[in-house]
Amino acid sequence: MNKGGAPIRFKHRVAVYGTLKRGRNNSHILRGERFVGTDWMPKLSLYHLGPYPGAVEEPSTGVRVEIYEVNDSTLKILDELEDFFPERPQSSLYIRRTMDTRHGPAWVYLYNRPVKTIQRLNSGSW
Repeated sequence: MNKGGAPIRFKHRVAVYGTLKRGRNNSHILRGERFVGTDWMPKLSLYHLGPYPGAVEEPSTGVRVEIYEVNDSTLKILDELEDFFPERPQSSLYIRRTMDTRHGPAWVYLYNRPVKTIQRLNSGSW
């Protein structure tokens, strides 16, 4: 609750870079959530995984992200979409990690598989 007694609507900040971005096929999941802004995350590389991209933490030209503030239930939906299992992250397709953005710390879903043979997207956008 905030000072006025109203429930706090948004608890988590997330940075998205693929199908969750505005106009993409999963953007409806973030409809109604608070759009904060965009950023360029220089510590990430983006890889083309077919129907969706995957970001990994490595030196790179960076990745363009959109940042949203979301509530607990939306974060859980995002975890399911990204095949992230908090209780067993080693078996997750993506892991969720906090990273710094110009809008403050945000959760980022990082691809949790080897990328050695996958096409890197040097543009940083998907």
